[in-house]
Amino acid sequence: MRDVRVSILVSIVCAGIALFVLSLALGQQGDKSKIELRVTKVAGNVYLLDSAKSEAGGNIAACVGQDGIVIVDDQYAPMADKIRAALKSISDRPIRFVINTHYHDDHTGGNVIFQKDATILAQENVRKRLEAGGVAGNGASMHFNYVPVAKDALPIITFDRDISVHLNGEDIRAVHFPAGHTDGDSVIYFPQSNVVHMGDDFVTYGFPFIDVASGGSIDGLIDGVEKAIAQLPPDVKVIPGHGPVSTLDDVRAYVKMLKETRAAVQKAIRKKKTLEQMKQEKILDPWQKYPGEFISADAFVETLYNSLTGKASGKFLKHN
Repeated sequence: MRDVRVSILVSIVCAGIALFVLSLALGQQGDKSKIELRVTKVAGNVYLLDSAKSEAGGNIAACVGQDGIVIVDDQYAPMADKIRAALKSISDRPIRFVINTHYHDDHTGGNVIFQKDATILAQENVRKRLEAGGVAGNGASMHFNYVPVAKDALPIITFDRDISVHLNGEDIRAVHFPAGHTDGDSVIYFPQSNVVHMGDDFVTYGFPFIDVASGGSIDGLIDGVEKAIAQLPPDVKVIPGHGPVSTLDDVRAYVKMLKETRAAVQKAIRKKKTLEQMKQEKILDPWQKYPGEFISADAFVETLYNSLTGKASGKFLKHN
């Protein structure tokens, strides 16, 4: 009887954690009226729009010039007026294009608003996942359904490997790196300003959220970020999906952590350790500085385990 009670308690705790993570990651709850957006010039004609509050959504990059404005990601729909006001503080030019780095709605929620004025571009899997709805998460501890979005929120132009937008003297290039954070990730590079937006392939809040159920993987994430590093100038300014402007040294340290934690879980798998044993043994303790309120060590162990063993695979699963 005691085991049953413990099992129920654990289930309740896990459900609570999952709901908390969902509210942070996909922003379905919460009043955004008091959130303030900050505008920071990064370099050249590229600006960062962000907030001290995580509920605002992912970082926005804005390329501003005489030809108009290109923004990378658009947070949540309730943030649209704040985004417009922030852009007005820089320029009166219209928004011409929106580029989505991936499908999660803390980066695409504003599509339904900005689509009225601008053309939205994204890797083709972003449109597919937004249109189909399905399952997202890393496994049991972060596993939830999302609903198909309205037609007006879907990207109008999609691409397979890469696409370029030539505006404001910038040759803005979006490059797809598959199977990283999700299966529709793009890194957006502004070569003339020497700025890159990494989307959620690189974040600074600690362990990353890898959406294994949506085609993400630890191997793909490492491979994609390393390829991006190899193609970028050493002094490029890096806008993460969440967090402050960073450097390539910050990205290299992040990749080092990803490789080391992957190796720790791979070693445990080879020893035939179960997921629960890995959590009980706290095999990620050497990386204690990384767990935070968003992704705990246990959640990241589960992510790595499911990614390396092929569990919670990235097939399209209909919402029910």
